[in-house]
Amino acid sequence: MGFFTDTSVCIGCKACEVACKEWNAVPADGLDLLGQSFDNTGQLDANSWRHVAFIEQPAPDDSGDMRWLMMSDVCKHCTHAACLDVCPTGSLMRTEFDTVIVQADICNGCGYCVTACPYGVIDRREDDGRAWKCTLCYDRIGDGLQPACATACPTESIQYGPLDELRERAQARLEQLDLPEARLYGHDPDDGVGGQGAFFLLLDEPEVYGLPPAPVATTRNLPDMWKRAGFAALTMAAAAAVAFLGRRP
Repeated sequence: MGFFTDTSVCIGCKACEVACKEWNAVPADGLDLLGQSFDNTGQLDANSWRHVAFIEQPAPDDSGDMRWLMMSDVCKHCTHAACLDVCPTGSLMRTEFDTVIVQADICNGCGYCVTACPYGVIDRREDDGRAWKCTLCYDRIGDGLQPACATACPTESIQYGPLDELRERAQARLEQLDLPEARLYGHDPDDGVGGQGAFFLLLDEPEVYGLPPAPVATTRNLPDMWKRAGFAALTMAAAAAVAFLGRRP
């Protein structure tokens, strides 16, 4: 299960941000006027599990007009989740819905997941040091309900369901728009994170929205690294043994 976010119909109302906070009892992060249009959260963090970005830019038709790009960002629930790989306590867990959640009661606040995430999603709260992020409303979907953000979205920009169905829907929407600048982001199971559980239809380059253009799971090469380290260790041990035996009278 996952999210498909169609940014072409996002109106920036922030209903998703409010619904997420209310349902999950996420602490308020204050009204921080960043001077970046109507964006007052800035990024995803421990107290912002949904972040509505506002981008103002010239329209691509050379008319001289301006246009808004708005996107509700969220944890990507990666197929190959680096945060899950590095968690030493098992606090990060993959659920039966193939989503990734943090079990805060066994998080030790080590912060390994924070640095492992290629999207900069996970963050620790200053008051308790534990890691927090979107759970895709694990308690709600377990009862057959939609996540709070998708339920509150008035334009159905945020859509929830089986990923295979969402990918088909996203491709049909992309073809319907027929815009040269439109693209799908995070939908490909063969990308650097094995496909995102939360993917997007964008109207410009990913970097415009603050997204990495080619994300890669930071732990993707760990098996090969351990193999090489083990081979190197064995080689050194063999060399030491040969040197020791060679010195015996």
